[in-house]
Amino acid sequence: MFSENPFAVLAASVPAPLMQLYVALMIACVAAGTLFDMLHKRNAAYFFEHWRKEKARAQREIGGGKKVLLAFETAAEALVSGEFCSARRRIAHLLAMYGFIAYAVTTFVMVFWYSGPGAATPAILPLLWHIGAAMILIGGCWFWFFIRVDVAAEGHSPLRVVRADLFIVALLKSTALALIWSWLQWAESPLAIWALGLYLIATTVLFGSVPWSKFSHMFYKPAAAFQRRLEDARGTRMNLPLPADKPETFGSTRELPRQY
Repeated sequence: MFSENPFAVLAASVPAPLMQLYVALMIACVAAGTLFDMLHKRNAAYFFEHWRKEKARAQREIGGGKKVLLAFETAAEALVSGEFCSARRRIAHLLAMYGFIAYAVTTFVMVFWYSGPGAATPAILPLLWHIGAAMILIGGCWFWFFIRVDVAAEGHSPLRVVRADLFIVALLKSTALALIWSWLQWAESPLAIWALGLYLIATTVLFGSVPWSKFSHMFYKPAAAFQRRLEDARGTRMNLPLPADKPETFGSTRELPRQY
């Protein structure tokens, strides 16, 4: 199972160009959904207006070399989920993030390069595909059942779902159904076709609901983190005052609270 390309097996009944068209449509949904979200919420307009005002009140200018260094620092922080103070949340996020990268990249490669007739798939690709999906499930379920604020701190049921949960719920359903479909197809079960249908529905919801979910946040957060570093370097970052009754809540240097 772990060394078998499920899309190559599926190509015996579904033409490879049709699978490729579906993947291309999902990529287009992400791009169009993110653009729509930016225009609808005016995120880009707000960002550039904020950037213009921040640059106008800069206490010191920074050169191109410094900006490149800040970009590398931002990327390094993102690679280790450094924005999270909690070790548990950081590990869960890293599992889901790197799992999604492995799962998405190997899906693209196997569908476009190794789903045609006679194409021999390198064993590492389906292995990474299955491992990536499993990592998403482990990190996502750990977050969903044990780390979410409304569950861990507020005592709500872990089965309670609100609109903000659309992305994580769709992602977990999509990857869980992907593994179930792969296993049923490998076992030559007649239920594989039903698992495939549910997998396609969950995946379509995941990538088609970008304007209403938190999917697009993965594109905003690096830009916002880089802007924060620029403001720190220029001396223009506006920090919030500390609560009067909790002067040590976020440290004595009056830093903005970080995610936990």
